[in-house]
Amino acid sequence: MGSGRYIKKKKEMKFQSVEALQQVVNVVNEASDALSDKKRTIRESAIPEVLLGAIGAGAGGAISFTALYGLGTVGLSAAGITSGLAAAGAGASAVMGGLLSPMVAGIFVLALPAAGLAAAGVGTAVHMKNRQLRQEKERLYQEVLKKHQAVILAQKQALNESRERQEYLQSLNTLLARAVQDLKHDLGYAS
Repeated sequence: MGSGRYIKKKKEMKFQSVEALQQVVNVVNEASDALSDKKRTIRESAIPEVLLGAIGAGAGGAISFTALYGLGTVGLSAAGITSGLAAAGAGASAVMGGLLSPMVAGIFVLALPAAGLAAAGVGTAVHMKNRQLRQEKERLYQEVLKKHQAVILAQKQALNESRERQEYLQSLNTLLARAVQDLKHDLGYAS
């Protein structure tokens, strides 16, 4: 799938850490909620400021997902923390053969930097973290593609629904489209 090269320099990445991917996870979770609740609008959203910012920004190609997401201010929620821990620990859980749940592994993954690695282990830890970041980007890219296609379909089906519902779906479409583009950039997939 990737005809380009995976971006390895942090400065060139759109998402420089697993933690930075949490914003994409939040939008994917919101898209899931939107698809399962046909009456849901921005008013019921867990990320209303972000969605309103996406409406204001439109589908402009120059703004990155992170900048678009940053147009709103999002607090930490239990769902966000849980999904973030699961996202952070997914790679570690898989490496350990599922011995720990992704959320529990995420606690260790996110706590690892605070534990202070010994100088000899830093290179190995950085390599593992970079590999985990790439794996999470690849996994999340596939999930974002699925949700984006589902939201586009929902938009077509919502033509006779309220303006609020249509704007809600359009804002999700804008955010998901940007996430696809930025993840493709980081993964080195041809645009």
